[in-house]
Amino acid sequence: MTIKSEDLDYTKELILIVDDDPKLSETLRAILSALGFSTETAINGEDALNQLKKKEFSIVLTDMMMSGMGGMTLIEHIDNKFVDVSVIAMTGYSNEYNYVDVINMGASDFIKKPFRTEELEAKIRRLLTERNLRRALNKLSITDSLTNLYNQRHFYTRIHEEVKRAVRQKNPLSLILLDLDRFKDYNDTYGHLIGDEILRNAGEIINRCIRDNVDSGFRYGGDEFAIILIDADINIAKEIGHRIEKLFNKSGKITVSVGYALFSDDMTVENLVNKADKDLYNAKAVKKPKH
Repeated sequence: MTIKSEDLDYTKELILIVDDDPKLSETLRAILSALGFSTETAINGEDALNQLKKKEFSIVLTDMMMSGMGGMTLIEHIDNKFVDVSVIAMTGYSNEYNYVDVINMGASDFIKKPFRTEELEAKIRRLLTERNLRRALNKLSITDSLTNLYNQRHFYTRIHEEVKRAVRQKNPLSLILLDLDRFKDYNDTYGHLIGDEILRNAGEIINRCIRDNVDSGFRYGGDEFAIILIDADINIAKEIGHRIEKLFNKSGKITVSVGYALFSDDMTVENLVNKADKDLYNAKAVKKPKH
């Protein structure tokens, strides 16, 4: 996988400039703005940490020698609390801080004053490209390649996170489990290539019916799927489930059975999954042919 630096969109990146010299801060702000970046400024480490709590920054460009909290302490705090933020340390005092010390403290790169615009841009490009590559690789590790849904491993990570959030925020949380009806028979009759197409179509249907960047769809097993619905009660869950069933029925190839569960404070993750699984079992039992 290759992510080219020329594909970077600077307008989506926010850089925090940390320096107690207002003239230098404004100069850096003008340079970065000309390159297309959005910027904010902070006068020392304390100010920078307050801003990091309020906004999502891609990169912190920090001086090392400042009144109040200096650069080295700031880098350590960022490394511990804001792991997705890259730091470039700036210094004109190369004898005071060396590259190894700064990197060991948690900075991503080091640049000596005075520096050229091309040098600064090259370092920022490298950090953004590496960040995007990490994100892409992480997405691959948690995604089922056939259906483009998240995989089972990520399901259990997310469900534990969302249960904790539901308890903390007192918001409703629903779970849907789906199972393709008689998928094995379909696979045996038409072959695995056609079966894979059915699974891909299932992923498309699920993604079409859930809210982007809110709900999450997962390939839970071979022909089993799960959907975590944030801030959604059982009525919303059933509305989404019925929509999914209709789209499967409309395809005319295979039907789906659906189970539901609504989280309550006395439940564990296992209780929630088991409740949805039991409801799914009952839904499938209704469809079984009677002899």
